Amino acid sequence: MEYVSRVPRPPLDGLIDDLYYLAGAPPYARLMLPPMPAALLIVNLGAPFRIRAGTDVEAAEYADGCVVTTPTRALEFSYPSWTRSVGVHVKPWGLAPFLSMPAAGLRDRPVTIEQVWGRAAAAELRDRLATADGPHTMLTLLEEELTRRLGDTAGLGLVRHTSGVLAATGGAVAIGDLTVAAGVSSTHLAQRFKELVGVTPKRLARAHRFAAIVLALDPAGPIDWSEIACGAGYFDQAHFGHEFRAFTGLTPTRYVEVRRRFMREHPGHVLDGWPLPAD
Repeated sequence: MEYVSRVPRPPLDGLIDDLYYLAGAPPYARLMLPPMPAALLIVNLGAPFRIRAGTDVEAAEYADGCVVTTPTRALEFSYPSWTRSVGVHVKPWGLAPFLSMPAAGLRDRPVTIEQVWGRAAAAELRDRLATADGPHTMLTLLEEELTRRLGDTAGLGLVRHTSGVLAATGGAVAIGDLTVAAGVSSTHLAQRFKELVGVTPKRLARAHRFAAIVLALDPAGPIDWSEIACGAGYFDQAHFGHEFRAFTGLTPTRYVEVRRRFMREHPGHVLDGWPLPAD
């Protein structure tokens, strides 16, 4: 697959980790994405893909793309044999200035670009991106569109600062300490997070802690689960295993086996590291 990405210019760099272009045959027809401390926006330029937001719901089709606020459950993406899209990896609070509704209303409910920006705007953006001269021009066009849509959002500074502390500590910080440092009540902070991130600070802290473990794992080498669980601040091995199943549906051992399968079948693939084969 071809993958091109870059960090946006200010002021978007305070909301977005990177913009990316992706095209080609996916490594697997179905990929599972564990919940991450981040949001996602995808403008689809190929055949429709499907997303299943949890094992208890049916998969839904997305033709023009999707907007995903910070999730609390794994997402299963089903791809066509060839896919092409331009997307944005968004910081947990980063979608708020582009949404007309509270993020909590979209939690674990991916929506289409049309549902967020309207049919005409979504169609125009897709047409401009599809006819652009190469990936770098496409990323510039998407960046310009996002900059044009950027608006003021009440409470964003508070949520951004607090989320930054959660990220810097890998989620290992008491929520009470955050409220004291911010000078607001726990209720006020939780409400702001629900509005702008979609989840509470406590839930985002869990996601950061899980992400820190996953990104630090080396599936190719030996793994001392007890040491990892202790280092991440989990109470015991059972608590650690419960969190892994809650985020992935897999035990820690099974998770590594699936990661190793990906590495073995698609060595050096651009998507290796977070998505898992769901086949």
